[in-house]
Formats: sequence, structure tokens, C-alpha cells
Amino acid sequence: MIEQLNEGLNRKLTLISAPAGFGKTTLASSWIQLQERPFAWLSLDENDNDLRVFFAYFISLMQRIDKNLGRDALITIQASQSLQVEPLLIMMVNEIDAFGKEIIFTLDDYHLISNQAVHDALDYLIEHMPFRMHLVIIGRTDPNISKSRLRVSGQLTEIRSNDLRFTEAEAATFLNDLMDLNLTPEDITALEKRTEGWIAGLQLAALSLHEREDKHKFITQFSGSHHYIIDYLVEEVLSRQPEEVRTFLLQTSILDQLTAPLCDATLGISSSREIMQRLSESNLFLIPLDDHREWYRYHHLFADFLWSCLQDNQHENILELHSQAAKWYKQNGLIHEALNHYLEAEDFESAASLAENHAKGLLEHSELATLVSCTLNLFLPGPGCVSITPGRCVSAVVPSTRLNRGCRMPRERSKNKDGLTRQTHKVRNPR
Repeated sequence: MIEQLNEGLNRKLTLISAPAGFGKTTLASSWIQLQERPFAWLSLDENDNDLRVFFAYFISLMQRIDKNLGRDALITIQASQSLQVEPLLIMMVNEIDAFGKEIIFTLDDYHLISNQAVHDALDYLIEHMPFRMHLVIIGRTDPNISKSRLRVSGQLTEIRSNDLRFTEAEAATFLNDLMDLNLTPEDITALEKRTEGWIAGLQLAALSLHEREDKHKFITQFSGSHHYIIDYLVEEVLSRQPEEVRTFLLQTSILDQLTAPLCDATLGISSSREIMQRLSESNLFLIPLDDHREWYRYHHLFADFLWSCLQDNQHENILELHSQAAKWYKQNGLIHEALNHYLEAEDFESAASLAENHAKGLLEHSELATLVSCTLNLFLPGPGCVSITPGRCVSAVVPSTRLNRGCRMPRERSKNKDGLTRQTHKVRNPR
């Protein structure tokens, strides 16, 4: 990525945008220290949404490079009652151009800027930027500037979460060489897959591993419900969201995959598309599953974290959420998913009826495992047992099948043989 950042110096803007804990600032600061050209770094906060304050700090950046840079612009800000943005920006651009040296300006934590007037001013600055100037913007969300125009003109370098994720080799170097954990290759592979290369997740896992004697057991059980993960995500992510978004995140955690109509039906709202667009723009651990960005899933650890929060805070809503999801899947011809959600909703009668009506179709689509799992949950003795009829008895359809009696337990995320939460990456479109 250092090479990619170096190449980006020939363009106007470098954008480093990713969720919390992906090492954005660490990467940028490490890279910028290698540069021979002068640079200035500004870490923003909420107070910088005031346009006058923002420009005053930006000019202070210029004066860290040379005390005479931005002097006239600063006098203008201090003297004028009403800030005239374009004349001020032209003055700044001319001073930077006259300086005659290549310089780098870095704005960190830009996601804290919400004032559109600041975005517009920055847009104007980028458009008229002298060729010797390069701007770096770092944040958890994309800035509301004209990125598409910069892409088309070849003036934008983008570093995103996929670029920042640790590969398995990088995870091994971090965990064994830097953190001195002496993990086996198998454990490193499992932990890298569980965290999906999320650097903060690996670091939090490493901190816990130092306290464990049985490291392999901890890794097989590591999830988003670990207290280090919960503390981090509550403080850095969930607590910063408005109530509507927090509710959406928690309640959609029952879904392995998300699409706006499904979320609307499950939550009984009509704003899912707008919320998901906001989540995507905010880099909130939402991963697209298709090129059209219709279907998404949550990052594995984030999904576990949300599910844990839902159980703790809204446990009484879980059955109804599963019931509504099941109805949507049934209406859209996704019988496999509908059956699973009916079981999670403990609506065994609806599950039995659906299995009976679609048994032939499931077998024709090679979904025997789904039918077997559903039937076992329905017919084994217990509170969910329903009456057995010839049409419902799987043995009448597949008499030679030997059944394993531990296929699925409602309201628990199923685990694979490594103890990791099962997540499907296959997009199932309505038939």
C-alpha cells in the first residue's frame, strides 16, 4: 500500500476510508514520515464544523510548513464579519502555488465533519488545487465531496477496508512475531477468517490470548460476544449511531443476509433502503454480496456482537422478528430460509405445513438436508412437536436415509466443526 500511496501523490486527493479499527491513521502516519516533501497533519473534531474555525485551523496547517503561508488569508478571516468563502479559497490557493514546493496536507477523522458548507469549501479547494499540493483525507465515512468527478479525471486514490485487511501471512507476522503468541498455522487461519482481517479484532484477540493457557480453545470460541469486542464496538460504533440506526442494526442481526425489502418486512418499517445506504456510506461493517448492492451481510464479528446485544436488550422481540422474516422468505419462494426462520420463531405448525407442501420441491433442488433438519426439529419429542401425518413423514419420501438427531437448535447460531458461527456468502434471490 505504500507504493499505492506514493503513486497517488501524482493525483489531487488520497482518500483512506474504512470502519473503526482498520489502521487508517497508522498507515497514513507511517507513510507520510517517509516523504521528503513538507507535510502538515490536522486531527479534526466536532468543533471544526464551524466554517471559520475550520479555515483557521487549515491555515495553521499551512503555517506549520512555512510561517508566511496563509498569512493574508488569516488576516482576512480575523478582520471580516461575514466570511466570503470563494475569495478566501482563491487567496489560499494562490499562496500555496507561490510557495513553489510540493506539499502534503492531511485531514484525519474527517467523518466528524457534518457541515455541508465545509464539504463544499473543500470541494472548491480540491477543484482549484495547485499541482504541487496533495490532500489526504482519512475517515470512517466517505466525505460528501465530488468523488465521482475525481475518479473520472484520474485524480483520486482510494484506500478502503479491503485494502487494509490483514492477509493470513500478515496476521501470522502480527500474532507470532510482534505479539509473540506462538500460534499454530491452523489457529492463525481460523482467527484470520473469524476477524476477516480486521486489525482491531486481531489485536483484541491477541490481548486475550496472552491471558489464556489453552489458546486453541479460545480461538475456536472467539466471537463478537467477547467482552473486549463488545466494549470496543459499543464505544466506537454503536453508541455513536442515532436510535433508528441502532434499532435497525440490532433487529436485523437475526438475518444472515440483508436486502431492503426483507428488512422492511422483518422490522415493519419502510426506510431500510435509506438506512442501509447510510450504513454503507458510513463503512459500518456492511459487506455487499453483489455488484448491484442489493444484498449485504454484516462482518462476522459485528454480526455476533449485534446478536449478543439483541439478546441482552430486546430478547422479547426475537421470535416475532424471525416470524416476519419467515413470511417474507415464504412469499418470495425462498423455502430453505423460510423454514429456518419459522423454526427460530418456534412456529412449528407453519414450519411443518411449509415442509409438507414443499417436500418434493426441496428434494428436486437437492435440499434434502434442509428437509431432514426441519423434520427432526418438528417430530422429536418436546414443546415444538407437531402431529405426524403421512404427508409430513420424511421417511415416506426417503426411507433409506439415516438421520442425525442433532441438526439444529432454534435461537442459537449454528456452529461448524471448528466452533465458528456459520455464515453463508451465497446470495439467494427470490424465485
